[in-house]
Amino acid sequence: MAPRQVDTSADEQLAKMGYKAELPRNLSMISILGLYVPTPVGLSTTFSISLTDGQAVTVIWGWIAVSLISLCIAASLAEICAVYPTAGGVYYWSAMLSTKEYAPIASWITGWLTLVGNWTVTTSINFSGGQLILSAISLWNEDFVPNEWQTILMYWCVMIVCALVNIFGSRYLDIINKICIYWTAASVVIIMVTILSMADVRRSAKFVFTHYDASASGWPDGWAFFVGLLQAAYTLTGYGMVASMCEEVQTPQLEVPRAMVLSVAAAGITGVLYLIPILFVLPEIELLLGVANGQPIGLLFKTVTGSPSGGFGLLFLILGILFFAGVGALTAASRCTYAFARDGAIPGSRLWSKVNHTLDVPLWGIILSSTVCCLLGLIYFGSTAAFTSFTGVATICLSTSYGAPILISLIRKREPVKDSPYPLGRFGAFINVLTICWICLATVLFCMPVSIPVTPQSMNYASVVFAGFTTISAGWYFIRGRKSFVGPRALKEVENKTPVEISGDKNVALEEPELLTVG
Repeated sequence: MAPRQVDTSADEQLAKMGYKAELPRNLSMISILGLYVPTPVGLSTTFSISLTDGQAVTVIWGWIAVSLISLCIAASLAEICAVYPTAGGVYYWSAMLSTKEYAPIASWITGWLTLVGNWTVTTSINFSGGQLILSAISLWNEDFVPNEWQTILMYWCVMIVCALVNIFGSRYLDIINKICIYWTAASVVIIMVTILSMADVRRSAKFVFTHYDASASGWPDGWAFFVGLLQAAYTLTGYGMVASMCEEVQTPQLEVPRAMVLSVAAAGITGVLYLIPILFVLPEIELLLGVANGQPIGLLFKTVTGSPSGGFGLLFLILGILFFAGVGALTAASRCTYAFARDGAIPGSRLWSKVNHTLDVPLWGIILSSTVCCLLGLIYFGSTAAFTSFTGVATICLSTSYGAPILISLIRKREPVKDSPYPLGRFGAFINVLTICWICLATVLFCMPVSIPVTPQSMNYASVVFAGFTTISAGWYFIRGRKSFVGPRALKEVENKTPVEISGDKNVALEEPELLTVG
């Protein structure tokens, strides 16, 4: 076997930021893109939201608008990531961009936002996976309506599969993520060709691009459009999670920022190619909105193809993408948990920050993330709109966590990122301001129920879940955080003027990057 060269400069840069490299750097930029390209999953599982709140106009133009805004947010984060490429991501950036006085609290708030966001986005992806699997049964048995226990048990099965792949298949994550790209691209083409060729009835171009009807929502027409943007915002919200893989990529200061921006661009294009054919063959909307579990995509495929088998064939492609998305989301969530725990910000941090060197994964970070996600699924017993709650709180938490370092950079007149390898140039301030305005609006929007009037069962509990985790975060801060938490280890290193000790090992900044030969 020919020797391969490993660039140690990324590990040395990580050491200067206060951390020891404990995870293997075996992921490429293409592989990182694979974490984020499963666009059809997000669009399919949230389709009922945009159909309720505006139909075609909200679906297609809402997608395009949010894609452009997401590009601005991704570019803003990429500029910062190029300076601080660490798995800590936004919470590390918030600390390093802040003044010394406010760094700990900025880091704490941002860290908990991104942690909860990662957990809830993983929950929403895999919960919708359980719902989609059960919806396949109704393709043959229209009277089948899964109850709460069936839905939750199927969701737990999906979570267990994703956890097992993350624990025992970590060495294959690079291959899995690359397969995801090809599977997604092939699925979009197959679905597009199949539904356009088999549909008996087609909508007009006028319907696809101009039809607007928000009567099913109960909201005023203009406001309903904005509430319906949850479909696009949720689907596109994962770009910042890419940063959690910084410590598993060679030259992360270049590869990860590129992956952030390219992932949004690729997702935006993929979404347009997926949505337009579906809108052209869209069945009666009342039929789709009448699906009991709120997942109408299987019924749509069945109606268009004219058979349960044809519908399941297309649904199977979506389920395949969903498998990749669920695995990738849990990977990102576990890395975020690991990174935040090693700075002592989570109860039981010593356990959650341990890396199993036999498996080369943060084993306990995966277990904690999976357990929290499984417990969140129990909300479904109290609310049939639990999925909307998960998508809402995931979008709110991740968006606000992205906004924190961008806002801090703006307040400090963008001085900390002026030498970024990935600069935004003279448009940087405008792009940053635009992103902050959108995030403020989104935080209000996605606490709203999809339709009104609401009942306890149909209520959007995003604000309740958000408040619950806020209480836990605030309580732990006053119990321990305010006494011992100083932020990322780099801040402690600067304060103590000594190397930072992690898991018994010392990190020292090496002077020159060198190449090691691995046999």
